[in-house]
Amino acid sequence: MAISPLSTFSFLISLLFMASSALNPPEYRKTFIVRVQRDAKPSVYPRHNHWYESTLRSISTASDSADATSGRVLHSYDNVFHGFAAELSAIEVEKVRSSPGVIAVLPEQVRHLHTTRSPEFLGLKTGNSAGLLKESDFGSDLVIGVIDTGIWPERESFNDRDLGPPPAKWRGKCVAGEKFPANLCNRKLIGARYFCSGYEASNGKMNETTEFRSPRDSDGHGTHTASIAAGRYVFPASTLGYARGVASGMAPKARLAAYKVCWNAGCYDSDILAAFDAAVADGVDVISLSVGGVVVPYYLDAIAIGAFSASDAGVFVSASAGNGGPGGLTVTNVAPWVTTVGAGTIDRDFPAVVKLGNGRKISGVSIYGGPALAHDKLYPLIYAGSEGSDGYSSSLCLDGSLDPNVVKGKIVLCDRGINSRAVKGEVVKKAGGVGMILANGVFDGEGLVADCHVLPATAVGAVAGDVIRKYIQSAEKSKSPAKATIIFRGTRLNVAPAPVVAAFSARGPNPETPEILKPDLIAPGLNILAAWPDNVGPSGIASDKRSTEFNILSGTSMACPHVSGLAALLKAAHPEWSPAAIRSALMTTAYSHDSRGETMLDESTGNASTVMDYGAGHVHPQKAMDPGLVYDISSYGYVDFLCSSNYTAKNIQVVTRKPAAVCRRRRAHIGNLNYPTLAAVFQQYGKHRLSTHFIRTVTNVGDPDSVYTVKIRAPAGVVVTVAPERLAFRRMGQKLNFLVRVRTEAMKLSPGSSVVRSGSISWSDGKRDVRSAVVVTLQQPL
Repeated sequence: MAISPLSTFSFLISLLFMASSALNPPEYRKTFIVRVQRDAKPSVYPRHNHWYESTLRSISTASDSADATSGRVLHSYDNVFHGFAAELSAIEVEKVRSSPGVIAVLPEQVRHLHTTRSPEFLGLKTGNSAGLLKESDFGSDLVIGVIDTGIWPERESFNDRDLGPPPAKWRGKCVAGEKFPANLCNRKLIGARYFCSGYEASNGKMNETTEFRSPRDSDGHGTHTASIAAGRYVFPASTLGYARGVASGMAPKARLAAYKVCWNAGCYDSDILAAFDAAVADGVDVISLSVGGVVVPYYLDAIAIGAFSASDAGVFVSASAGNGGPGGLTVTNVAPWVTTVGAGTIDRDFPAVVKLGNGRKISGVSIYGGPALAHDKLYPLIYAGSEGSDGYSSSLCLDGSLDPNVVKGKIVLCDRGINSRAVKGEVVKKAGGVGMILANGVFDGEGLVADCHVLPATAVGAVAGDVIRKYIQSAEKSKSPAKATIIFRGTRLNVAPAPVVAAFSARGPNPETPEILKPDLIAPGLNILAAWPDNVGPSGIASDKRSTEFNILSGTSMACPHVSGLAALLKAAHPEWSPAAIRSALMTTAYSHDSRGETMLDESTGNASTVMDYGAGHVHPQKAMDPGLVYDISSYGYVDFLCSSNYTAKNIQVVTRKPAAVCRRRRAHIGNLNYPTLAAVFQQYGKHRLSTHFIRTVTNVGDPDSVYTVKIRAPAGVVVTVAPERLAFRRMGQKLNFLVRVRTEAMKLSPGSSVVRSGSISWSDGKRDVRSAVVVTLQQPL
């Protein structure tokens, strides 16, 4: 077939176009957050947003106007941050950096969620004639802002019966959206907003068949955390028949405002910062954030930046510590102006026992409400890792890894990891299995989480998993098939010991500032009952069409809103307290012993836990109501801390919004931030004697005429002295200083290793004990 001259010409043009495209590929754009100097706006622009848009247009390198998203401001920030977010190419980033009035350009991070008997366990009982709930009027005039996946407003936990109008200071609103008309807000849920520009800039337009473009929750996490913080009393409450009783949040009459920032692909910094900006402008008193990511310097951390300005405005910010435990250096959200919350157990569990063919019974936990396995019948038992073509994938019960011909009619032992625990059960069920045993790996240890499974299933510890595998192997060798059944025992109360540090709870030391002990404290976070949306099954699996008004979840995500609600109660009872004073009250009254009177255990090992696991200890709400003394910190104290951290003036300005901070020529020792814990880190560079000191200031919030004396419990091998040893207060609000000296000697350590020793100092007036952990770390450099 002949080729016409026109076809030849068209072909050459196409080649030239492809070559041009290859030489000039589409520019990769990413979201950046731009910090500006607010008063640098040229007067020609009536509003800051006009300045931002003009700047973006002037530096845009986009060749196709259809792709010129760099000209669009994704978010404009006015309260906790001065600046905007936009999609930029690498060239545009450099142009923005050099633009007049720009202080910093920060790359966006993607964060992820840190996935009710707990009020009673904490001593918050409605029948008490006095106490924190009574004194605070259940938090009725306080507003808790929950930055999460949104909310399911129809839940009974969010009813507004007997509540008066919103506090007069409230400036927020209910933003309507898909399946969320504005009238869904009420006198309980007084505000709801959603932020998705950052999410869509990175992922394209959301799939509105699986997500709601509105504050409505399509995940469940936000509904759950909001009701933990401030859910109303609801009876009866349970999940699939488990944990029957009354459900309530920590501050049942506190008002709620939901700020939806988390979507299917995660929670984006630009959206999170916009939520902080709106929450502070709206007038919240507490911000609860069960979200986290990689630890970075504070001037690159959008959560730390937003939280600083929130704290500066008098807003208490609590954040989850993360679920990276039990390994060390896993704690997140570590800025000292954020209250970082780890997770502990309560005195309730959901036993589900494995009965093996050899008669042995192995303890496990589960939440399963469907048809049970027969107690008088044993079912064939196999280990998934021995049956699949790919031993690794099948051992983890990954999708498609199990052979139905092998699995049908059997109980399957699966290893924990990669896919979610509930999804493993779905994989076994699809392959025809009748039940599942989920075994922890060595890293998970003995910590168990009860899940709402889609088939009869139970979770067992690492040791128990080894026992079951050995039984299966020995049965195969003896030509006698391995058999088992699972017996579900419902809800068990008054479990001892409690609390125990949850295995998943992230641990210290603080990866960014080891001199600040993190987590700050722990709160209930294992197997917590709270509200749940209609459109999500209790297992969280898409195929799970069961519906439940409440669900049982675990994570530091669940621990964080406990502290958020308690902070609201304390703020209601003590309106004059700053966020730092509230945190101090929670920390200095926390306890580190369990129901046996011994040091709390670490769930992952069964051994005693340490300050790196629980920080100051487990929250004690009633004692926090009357702490006696508090360690207060102003925003200028945090600025001094940043100066001591060797941050540049520009970096400090990014965090604080304050004009270039002038750091004192002689910078304070970093540990002198007036924190309720004292942590010293010594690098052993050949020195034999190691020493440091701490200066602390305490404010009297107890009795007008009171005298406190100090009691020292020095860490092993460490000498601790306090001067003066007696503090005499004449009035409420009076501040007094004291000096703590710490001295120790170097010890032989292998290069790169360290040792941690802990003790405490306590100030007592005979009625109250104000306890601060003293932590000494010796490190041997490489």
